[in-house]
Amino acid sequence: MIFPARALSTAVLTLLVVPITTVAAAPQATADAGGRSHAASARRLLAQLKVARPLPLRGYSHRRFQPRWAHHRGACDARETVLARQGRGVRRDADCRPVKGAWYSPYDGRVLKSVKQVDVDHLVPLAYAWRSGAARWSQARRRAFANDLTRPELVVVSHSVNMAKGGRGPQSWRPPRRSHWCRYATAWIAVKHHHRLSVTGKERTALLNMLRTCRR
Repeated sequence: MIFPARALSTAVLTLLVVPITTVAAAPQATADAGGRSHAASARRLLAQLKVARPLPLRGYSHRRFQPRWAHHRGACDARETVLARQGRGVRRDADCRPVKGAWYSPYDGRVLKSVKQVDVDHLVPLAYAWRSGAARWSQARRRAFANDLTRPELVVVSHSVNMAKGGRGPQSWRPPRRSHWCRYATAWIAVKHHHRLSVTGKERTALLNMLRTCRR
């Protein structure tokens, strides 16, 4: 799903910016590729997921998951936390909004130097999760899913690649960077397994095919 950055007014930009400690923006290709041991673990988790037909989209609304980003710590919400920890040289204003930094988009390999170029993607899109079982969840459980900072559900990516992905799953969309397919598939499976979401037959096949790209 697409969540563009909040507009920064001229007044906000004049506020004092403070540095925050962040992780490196561009991971090494070897780490990005994963390994066969990770693939084996992912296959075991995938085998435990229920294979089912998707539920109807009827009743879905983004607000059923996320009327707003959840507060996390201090003035920061979940989105701002993700932008901080997945960026490099990130600076934020007094309200925790990033005003400067660099972010690596693993889906397409781009390095983004403006917050206007980035989105925080829900790896498993909210509408897709709805059809995978989240339609039966409580509002609180859906909100926890949409703001999950522990699993690899929230990923900083380029706005353009997030637009291309939309709400699709791996059977109809894959990252342009083939070298990221292994990590994408293992992350997708980890999220679905933790949240006990089902997969379709075509989705399962697509994930297994992507796991075949994992290196030793």
